Amino acid sequence: MKVSVLEQSVSVEGKPQQTTIQDSIDLAKKAEKLGYYRFWVSEHHNHPTIIGTAPEILMAAIACNTSSIRIGSAGIMLPHYSSLKVAEQFRVLEAIAPNRIDLGLGRAPGSDGRTALALNPNSRNDSEHFPSNVRDLMSWVSNEKLMEGHPFRHLIAQPISNTAPEIWMLGTSNYGAQLAAYLGIPYCFAHFITDGQGLKEALDIYRSEFRPSEKFPKPKVNVCIWALTANTNDEAKYLFSSRAAWKIGRNYGQLGPITDPDNALNIINDNNWDEQFETMYQNSIVGDPKVTKNKIYKLVKENKIDEIAILTWCHSENSRIKSYELFANEFELSSMKELQKSFIN
Repeated sequence: MKVSVLEQSVSVEGKPQQTTIQDSIDLAKKAEKLGYYRFWVSEHHNHPTIIGTAPEILMAAIACNTSSIRIGSAGIMLPHYSSLKVAEQFRVLEAIAPNRIDLGLGRAPGSDGRTALALNPNSRNDSEHFPSNVRDLMSWVSNEKLMEGHPFRHLIAQPISNTAPEIWMLGTSNYGAQLAAYLGIPYCFAHFITDGQGLKEALDIYRSEFRPSEKFPKPKVNVCIWALTANTNDEAKYLFSSRAAWKIGRNYGQLGPITDPDNALNIINDNNWDEQFETMYQNSIVGDPKVTKNKIYKLVKENKIDEIAILTWCHSENSRIKSYELFANEFELSSMKELQKSFIN
């Protein structure tokens, strides 16, 4: 099983936002050294908590600071953009880091309706044409001609090279699973958004309807999970309180940077959210390395998952890095990395 990282560039109380972006680049370098397979970055707009707005730019910076880890978008929200422009961006990224670029695509806005309109006045129409726009993008990214009779058939997304990004479909519903199956491309389910609701049905649809393609003769599944580990269960629960307070507050319309655990616990206590916090903790992949590993393996086994990507929020960047270090150690990623090198050589 391949293990990767999903990074959202989360705003932290007391930290300048530009520092958060630098932390994302530093985390990618650390993830590469630890043996993680992919490092994916998300796209959100006008969001007070998640400030990663331009994954293609962040990917370029990461590509120039790493040498082996795969770098990807999770994802590019295609209704905001022209398929040709996205193809050109990712052809450039492929030239910067050959055979290391993943292009994850989504249909969700990653924002509110007004922001989506500001990004693209035709976003609603483009969302309705999402399947055909993905088809065009796939052709351009792979340096292939569009279908016969297409008005843009003779356009080329440059630069041209003999490698191409790996295209993934992202989603939380059956729609994305069906489209990924029809196109014969890998599918990634955002478990961290739904807390697992709809996972089994989406994967069943994807696998049963999958049409083999030249690049992918069989289905390929990645599941992005929210997980946090620390030396002890108590420490992990303490660190988790920052996300829990944010997540419960969001349900009441409160959004903003995540706060430190002490303040988060005070917020939870002052608002009588203790029961919600406890339930959230019990249902989350949070705990010491053994507890979290067992929860992850249970999820993987029950759903026959090929890859996982781990998303972690912490108020303390050191605690977040420590969590990824513990996961890397628990999954023996460094030995897997050496094994992959031996096959390449």
